[in-house]
Amino acid sequence: MKQKEKQEKLQGAAGFEAFYAAVFGSRWQTLKQALLADGVHAELDFGQEEHYFLDPASVCAALCLPVHGAERVLDLCAAPGGKSLVLAGSLDADARLCSNERSAGRTARLSKVIAQVLPPHLSSRVEVSCSDGATWCRRETACFGSILLDAPCSSERHVLGDARYLAEWSPSRIKSLAVEQWALLSSAWRLLAPGGFLLYATCALAPAENDGVLQRLQKKFSDVAFASPQEMESYAAGNLAAFAGTLQFPAELSLHSLFAAAERTEFGLQLLPDSASGTGPLFFALAHKG
Repeated sequence: MKQKEKQEKLQGAAGFEAFYAAVFGSRWQTLKQALLADGVHAELDFGQEEHYFLDPASVCAALCLPVHGAERVLDLCAAPGGKSLVLAGSLDADARLCSNERSAGRTARLSKVIAQVLPPHLSSRVEVSCSDGATWCRRETACFGSILLDAPCSSERHVLGDARYLAEWSPSRIKSLAVEQWALLSSAWRLLAPGGFLLYATCALAPAENDGVLQRLQKKFSDVAFASPQEMESYAAGNLAAFAGTLQFPAELSLHSLFAAAERTEFGLQLLPDSASGTGPLFFALAHKG
């Protein structure tokens, strides 16, 4: 109880500092400086006028989702669109991707990215929708062969870079986001067809938003099996083969080096910028539905 009361009193910049220092210990100062530094970017070039730049950690995570053999693939929280672009480039020739976002404004941005970056033969197979992913399972179930859920999260790298967000920070935000993440994840699991794969990802540092949410999934459903890091890297390497000349990592990085730098957690992997050449933070885990 005392620990809970202590956390509830943490507020603002000082509370943020104390909270994450407790999570990461002596590593926190080094990690914080890496979070404040400029990130690195991979480039997606599908031969259109517009190219897309995104964190290599995001590419790595999206590539882990097996999509071959899936006729319908879902990116449940897709904006701004980078991971949807990766998924679209990995699809089987007869497969379709639904890129969903619940915010109308973010959906408009997502549609623009899909239209400008993907060539017509790929963009024509991407359906952009605006829907609340947490309630989607009330309309249909077991209908997607592969699902990516890049859930809304604390996004501490952005909080650190914005004095206003930092001043408003409190541990209650982590708790409320974990509730939202669970609603999305449990809906996504019901939308996933038997034998399908679900990739869960966040850019959060807080364990409660990562392994903590997946612990609930494992307890709630008996048909959950998590892929090993070796299996995830194998799936990612297979998907990467479709991107010859389309995807460019920074010179010092490769898919293999990212997996080598990724840190194992209870259910997945985490890329942190102090140990992964400026990439991340990104947590990702791959679950198979038996």
